[in-house]
Amino acid sequence: MSEQNCQPCSVADFERFARAKLPSSAAGYYRSGACGEHTLAFNQSAFQRIRIRPRVLRDVSTRDMAVTIQGREVKVPIGVAPTAMQKMAHPDGECANARAVGRAGSVFILSTLSTSSIEEVAAAAPDTIKWFQLYVYKDRELTKKLVARAEAAGFKALVLTVDASAWGMRYADARNKFILPPHLKLANFSGNLSSGVSEKTSGSALQKYIEDVFDLNITWDDVKWLKRITKLPVMVKGVLTAEDAKIAADIGVGGVIVSNHGGRQLDTSPASIEALPEISKAVGDRVEVYLDGGIRYGTDVFKALALGAKMVFVGRPAVWGLTYNGEEGVKKVLDILGNEFDTTLALAGCRSPADIRSDMVTHESTYSKL
Repeated sequence: MSEQNCQPCSVADFERFARAKLPSSAAGYYRSGACGEHTLAFNQSAFQRIRIRPRVLRDVSTRDMAVTIQGREVKVPIGVAPTAMQKMAHPDGECANARAVGRAGSVFILSTLSTSSIEEVAAAAPDTIKWFQLYVYKDRELTKKLVARAEAAGFKALVLTVDASAWGMRYADARNKFILPPHLKLANFSGNLSSGVSEKTSGSALQKYIEDVFDLNITWDDVKWLKRITKLPVMVKGVLTAEDAKIAADIGVGGVIVSNHGGRQLDTSPASIEALPEISKAVGDRVEVYLDGGIRYGTDVFKALALGAKMVFVGRPAVWGLTYNGEEGVKKVLDILGNEFDTTLALAGCRSPADIRSDMVTHESTYSKL
C-alpha cells in the first residue's frame, strides 16, 4: 500500500504502511514485544475471544460518546498512551500527536523519554488534556524537577509506570542494536541523560540507559512519596492483579491503568483485557480504571468499557498514524477508532457509554459449549 494509491481505512492499514516506511530499527522498537512476544499477541487475540451481545429495537438515533475522566469531559473514551521517542516516526513527534488528540477531544499522555520536551508539547497543544508519564530516576531531585515542570506546564495528572523492576528482554532491539538516531535527543534532559540512548553498545542502547539511570527498585512507598510531592492526581500504570489494584486504591491513587506495557515487559503475563474484569470488580467503585494494550477496533473499546474500563489508551496505533502523516495521520487513526466505536454503540443498542452493561459481552466459550 502506498500513501498515494490507497488511503488507509483501518488501524491495520496504517500499521502496514508504517512498518514499510520506518527504518528497521525504529519499526522494530515500536512494534516488538518481550521474549517470544506471546503477551504482545495475547493483547489482540484476547479481544477476539470476547463476543458482543447486542440488544435490538432500541432508539439509538442520537448518540454521544463523551465520558467524564478525572472530573473533565472528554469527547471520546479513546486517549493516547505514552510512547517514547516519537520523532523517529515523524519530525513533529509528540507535538503533532498531542495536537491531534486535542482535536479529537481526548487525553494525551507524554512519555518521560520523549523527543519533544514537556514545555514544547505544552506550547504546541495548549488546549489538549495532557498527563505526564513518569519513571523514577535514581536521582530523586531530577525526578522532583520533572514533576514540577509538568505541573508548571499545565499537565493534569502524573502516570507512574510501575511494571519496570527490570527491563523486558526485547530481542528485536538487541538484534538491531537499537540506538536513538544521533540527530534526536531525549528532550526532557541535558547531557548524557539526553544523548545516552544514542551511544552505540553491544546490544540495545535503551536497555543500557534504563539500567544506568532508572530506579528499578521502587515500591509502594515511592507511590506515597510521589503523592506527597505533587498536587496532581497520580495514576499507576502497569497493574494486572486485583491485589495490587487494592493496594493502589488504599494509597489513594487517582486511577489505575490496566496494562502489560504493550507486551514489552513480562512475557506470558495476561492480556490487559483479560486482567481488567478482576481489577474493575475489586476497585472500580473506588478509583477510575483505564486500559491500554491491544485496542485496534472500536469494538475493542466497547468490550473494555463493558468489562469496567472508563477509558482506553492506544500507543502503537497513534505512532502508525504519526508515521503516515504526522498530526493528520494521528487524527485519522483516532477518527477511525471513534467512528467504529460509535457504530458499535448503535449496533449494540447503546446511545452512550453509560448504556454499556457487563452482560453485553461474554467469552467465546459460552457459545462453544452449545
